[in-house]
Amino acid sequence: MMWGCVTDFFTYETTKSVVVKSWSVGIINRVVQLVIISYFVGWVFIHEKAYQVTENSVESSVMTKVKGFGYQNNYVMDVADYVIPQQGAAIFCILTKVIITENQFQGTCPEHSNKYSCDQDKDCLQHIGNILSNGVITGVCLNSTIGNETVGRCESEGWCPAENDDVEVKPMLNVINFTIFIKNSVRFPLFDVTRGNFLSTMSRDEIRKCNYHPVDSPFCPIFNVGDILNYTNQDLETLANKGGEIGINVQWKCNLDYDIENCVPRYSFTRLDKPFEKNAISNGYNFRFAKYYMTENGTEFRTLHKAYAIRFDVMVTGKAGKFDTIPTLINLVAAFTSVGLGTVLCDIILLNCLKGAEQYKAKKFEEVSDAQIEASLAHSPVSQLSLKGGIKSSYDSGAISLATSDQAM
Repeated sequence: MMWGCVTDFFTYETTKSVVVKSWSVGIINRVVQLVIISYFVGWVFIHEKAYQVTENSVESSVMTKVKGFGYQNNYVMDVADYVIPQQGAAIFCILTKVIITENQFQGTCPEHSNKYSCDQDKDCLQHIGNILSNGVITGVCLNSTIGNETVGRCESEGWCPAENDDVEVKPMLNVINFTIFIKNSVRFPLFDVTRGNFLSTMSRDEIRKCNYHPVDSPFCPIFNVGDILNYTNQDLETLANKGGEIGINVQWKCNLDYDIENCVPRYSFTRLDKPFEKNAISNGYNFRFAKYYMTENGTEFRTLHKAYAIRFDVMVTGKAGKFDTIPTLINLVAAFTSVGLGTVLCDIILLNCLKGAEQYKAKKFEEVSDAQIEASLAHSPVSQLSLKGGIKSSYDSGAISLATSDQAM
């Protein structure tokens, strides 16, 4: 019995194949196999480059500089006036319109807005605790002179006089001629590759004189604001008057199987706050800041600025890939395995859809009952179904055991 287990262990079994000569099934099988092979070759290996190991985490540094002069409130504005913050970060604002409230001191004063109109003190009680006012509403109704008319306004405590942001101010349309210089370096840690966003062969004079264009000058790091607005289909006057957010996306998609000089950036532009462009409230982009001063007697006062600006966000994304044996082998095995799906589909069609399915089942599957097994064991070890001497039928379905000459001895 022990020797029988050893000889059974050192045997080889192979499946029995059934050849079906059918034009329809054969065509379906080859078409499915062709589709699967085309998918893996065209999409997986060529388009997705599944033979590479990839890295999506990119280390990035961005520095920006803005150049240009404009007019706002009858003043010539330079970079120090209209760029916030001034450190040249990846996110910066170009002020296009500023409403200034000068000489504000701490104290009490009437509100400007009509929604704070009142005839007596009790009319102001409903506004106590309102965070949208210019200060803390005290609940007192004051007489206020607006133009040539005296009206009642609720009193607020804070910086006075209260801001009036309903005044008309012309936006700085010269922003269309401003330029933005972007200096971007990226590193892919997995491959220890570092790249910059303008070519190392570009001279200093070439960089200073160039202007980015997606076709004529795709590697120039200087961008004209007017061109960016054209790329995003934005109206200059509307954007300068209300403000907005523009995204500059620097995309690095590098195939490191080729020359490293081919690892270059691609730029795209979009209006980030477009979903809120037509909102009745909170459309555009604005914020407030103040400049503080001190009188000779030590009293602090300030000048309040409500600024409308075009905010630029420089966003860097990256992906790098390089050939590697492991992902190549994994995807090749997946491809060869998937080709077998054609056989599965054809089996389903043969067993369930075509005429003569029962005959195919009889050829493909061999049913063995317990009574047949007991009858076979009761007879000679050489099966009556043997094809010839030395060949024994296996108890496994669809398998045939072949005895070698030394085993027959």
